[in-house]
Amino acid sequence: MNLSRRGLFRVTAAGLLVAGCASGGSNTETESSAGTLLRSAAKLPEPFTVPLPVPPVLRPVRPGHYEITQRAADVEILPGLRTTVWGYDGIFPGPTIETRRGQTTVVRHRNELGVPVVVHLHGGRTPPEHDGYPLDLVAPGAAREYVYPLDQPAATLWYHDHRADFTGPQVYRGLAGFHLIRDDEEDALPLPRGEREVPLMITDRSFAADGSFAYPSVDPSLLGEPGVTDDFVSGVLGDCILVNGAPWPVMEVDAARYRFRILNASNARRYRLALDPPGPGFVQIGGDQGLLAAPVRHDQLQIAQAERYDVVIDFSAYQPGQEVTLLNRLGEDGTARVMRFVVTRRAADDSAIPDRLADVRPLSRADAVVEREFTFRRGGAEHHGMTLWTVNGMPFSADGVVAEPALGTVELWRLRAQNVPHPIHIHLAPFQIPGTAHGWKDTVDLGNGDQAEVLVRFEGYRGKYVMHCHNLEHEDMMMMANFVVR
Repeated sequence: MNLSRRGLFRVTAAGLLVAGCASGGSNTETESSAGTLLRSAAKLPEPFTVPLPVPPVLRPVRPGHYEITQRAADVEILPGLRTTVWGYDGIFPGPTIETRRGQTTVVRHRNELGVPVVVHLHGGRTPPEHDGYPLDLVAPGAAREYVYPLDQPAATLWYHDHRADFTGPQVYRGLAGFHLIRDDEEDALPLPRGEREVPLMITDRSFAADGSFAYPSVDPSLLGEPGVTDDFVSGVLGDCILVNGAPWPVMEVDAARYRFRILNASNARRYRLALDPPGPGFVQIGGDQGLLAAPVRHDQLQIAQAERYDVVIDFSAYQPGQEVTLLNRLGEDGTARVMRFVVTRRAADDSAIPDRLADVRPLSRADAVVEREFTFRRGGAEHHGMTLWTVNGMPFSADGVVAEPALGTVELWRLRAQNVPHPIHIHLAPFQIPGTAHGWKDTVDLGNGDQAEVLVRFEGYRGKYVMHCHNLEHEDMMMMANFVVR
């Protein structure tokens, strides 16, 4: 990434209604989401009036081969208004890709947008040339094949844009979709399936008066100067919660168990999800990298950007006709609500949640051959008077390398967050957090001042990968670093 291009964040975009300023690193809406609230100029709908859409499952053009065109399309997100999205196959979220463990999958992406793109399979154990390195650009009018060996357990993955300097605005415009890996071990479990297995992509967006996405880019064309205006350097928080691209939707459910694959695909917002009325709460069966060893019950789920929770909700605990609201305990006003379920009828249900889910061997500190520390904060580097977001005080550089782990080893990494919360994502290498029941993860949620010890397993491929903050405005402002697996 070329620092000479980045005369960043010197102006405030005209016509945007903002709540406060986060330029000092403080959060302007809650203490739990780094960023500034951008208020919509468009009239937002009443919550729970729009049906929940479910992204279509993409059909292969031949076994193991898929094709996706990235293009702009006008869609109705807010009732009565049109929004131009940048979508995979022109839809937001993009089509869901379903594949099986160990079966190599090839996805050919054609770029019909007017800007370069990069595709990253988030959570994929992927060779470096197909991982979506932020400088491996697909130019407008070009196409690229991404090859995914998928030698990993069943899990809820997702694919999204990863273009250097512009990940935030390009994901915000719609470039995100689910990729589900299935395997025999998961198929043998009596979990809810079919229409009772539902992916939920939660995002927050703001809208201009004409219904278009409002995002405070320095250059809205995304072809010139990167970055956001200076009020939003800590992150962009929308005031409209979307689930699968619909504002505060409603879903009719049977009085039965449902499996929900929950993804926080927001740029900067964290959520603490809860049910009202509480009922049985959430039974977590999986996380970022697949099934847990055993189910874990939660009354609330705190989920940072890019994290996934695979949960079962048993609606048989409610009466037909009862309404169950999914709340966000970290939100205010409209952002305190996410969606609603309406229990319609009693129904047969042959699903169950077994006591054992998967064979997850816990790692220990004794497995680690090397220990390293990484601090994620604002400071240590400046450009044109703007303080950058850094890793160990250094901004991202294509040539910089902060670690060289050996293939087949485990390392202990101490990750520290300063200034504001930082959700940290490590490409390629799954990790465990000692002493927790989270199973294998690829993203860890760090609050301001938090430290996490993660045991990272480097397997599969040698080459250069990145780790970075998944607050996308922080990532675009250089909070990313290379490591090379030797």
